[in-house]
Amino acid sequence: MYSVLTAIISLGSIGAVSAVILYFVARKFNVYEDPRNAAVAEVLPGANCGGCGFPGCTGFADACVKSDSLEGLMCPVGGSRVMSAVAGILGKESTAAEPETAVVRCSGNCENRARTNLYDGARSCAIVSSLYRGETGCPYGCLGCGDCADACPFGAIRIDRETLLPVVNEARCTACGTCVRTCPKNIIEMRKKGPKSRRIFVSCVNRDKGAIARKACTAACIGCGKCEKSCSFGAITVSDNVAYIDDKLCHLCRKCVEACPTGSIQALNFPPRRNESTERDSTPTMQ
Repeated sequence: MYSVLTAIISLGSIGAVSAVILYFVARKFNVYEDPRNAAVAEVLPGANCGGCGFPGCTGFADACVKSDSLEGLMCPVGGSRVMSAVAGILGKESTAAEPETAVVRCSGNCENRARTNLYDGARSCAIVSSLYRGETGCPYGCLGCGDCADACPFGAIRIDRETLLPVVNEARCTACGTCVRTCPKNIIEMRKKGPKSRRIFVSCVNRDKGAIARKACTAACIGCGKCEKSCSFGAITVSDNVAYIDDKLCHLCRKCVEACPTGSIQALNFPPRRNESTERDSTPTMQ
């Protein structure tokens, strides 16, 4: 009987001491979480795509709460509507951001960029890019395996079966940037949607010299600089034999499109020019 009482007292003492230790440890290492974190996370879309630059919506919510202002913070999936809700919860001003979308900077379809060999292996851009330059003579172009389409959490990208190039569905694209981070060739870029979804960009990233680039792809940028000279707003620069258009400076005048000798500059969602419409109307139809 004495041994049983001793065991009970000993275990009780150990339990009491442990409880006291745990209490002080909990007080010492207690991490306070602002209740506004949960409120902000509640209005976020919950995509956890990482497009905001933080590890998921919880990390983004914590950053919004701790930041003095919301400048530079943006949820690409929720857009201005979600950021306005976050600003209302935190009592901060939200900065309006222009909507963006993914663009594919490669025009190397099967007509412009002939296949020189056949890859017989796992269909993965990451694997192919780590092994060799690809199935064509252009080492910079799209590999067409569809890693970007597989990675997109919103089903906004598909691979066109005829051109073997990615096609972006603007209505579904949330500008989360997952496809940008996935592409091993860095041909996908986030750009401003622009008024009425009109955009102009150089659909090529080939940095080889003009003759070499043109031999690999007939639609390649040859770095001639004609587009740069035609731009009155300083929106175009030529570096490493390839032109780039800054969407923040571009006025969508389309002079560069006319100046480009290879057609590597894309102008999306524009109406036809007046002279183009006139030419079509005046073209006789065959009966």
